[in-house]
Amino acid sequence: MNNSIKIAPSILSANFSLLGEEISKLDKTDCDYIHIDVMDGHFVPNLTFGPTIIKSIRHLTKKPFDVHLMINPVKKYLQDYINAGADIITIHHEIDDNVIECIKFLKEKKIKTGISIKPKTSYKVLRKYLNHIDIVLVMTVEPGFGGQSFINSQIQKIKNVKTLIGEKKIKIEVDGGINEVTAKESIYAGAEILVAGSSIFITDDYQNNILKLKKY
Repeated sequence: MNNSIKIAPSILSANFSLLGEEISKLDKTDCDYIHIDVMDGHFVPNLTFGPTIIKSIRHLTKKPFDVHLMINPVKKYLQDYINAGADIITIHHEIDDNVIECIKFLKEKKIKTGISIKPKTSYKVLRKYLNHIDIVLVMTVEPGFGGQSFINSQIQKIKNVKTLIGEKKIKIEVDGGINEVTAKESIYAGAEILVAGSSIFITDDYQNNILKLKKY
């Protein structure tokens, strides 16, 4: 098992009618984070969790909540997600708000901060954020829905991001279509945090499914 690789199960693939039980079950596994995809039906074509739901499940686990905000605007909602219990908040480069201002707000609140880019966005836009962030989240599917197939062209982007980061202490996270095959490819390209939904929740043995992704 590769302990340097962090696994973040995406509860977008969990059973929403039993969400509390699903969180409690993940709490007993070797996952490193719990990934929460927040979608607004505007920035991406889907609606999911808000801060009220996140707050309601926060007491069920001590695992860090890795909250991915696929919303626009973002800035006026950041405090709500901090109050709900987010440990990591990732926002998108493509939003209308001033991204640097949003990052600075999160850092002032001692929140680990990430920047995400969509598949069609060049990795080069990340350069201006590198002195401010903890994580780069490379979307390996078009954000909006779970269960999509991995976009293979993003492997080169992960490699490019790795080169761009250089010696900076920034983690590369990937999200979308992660299974045993794409996990291996992503890790070899430079990814250190894997967000996985369908491949973890596909059977009841979440622990075994998580360990399969940690083995590279």
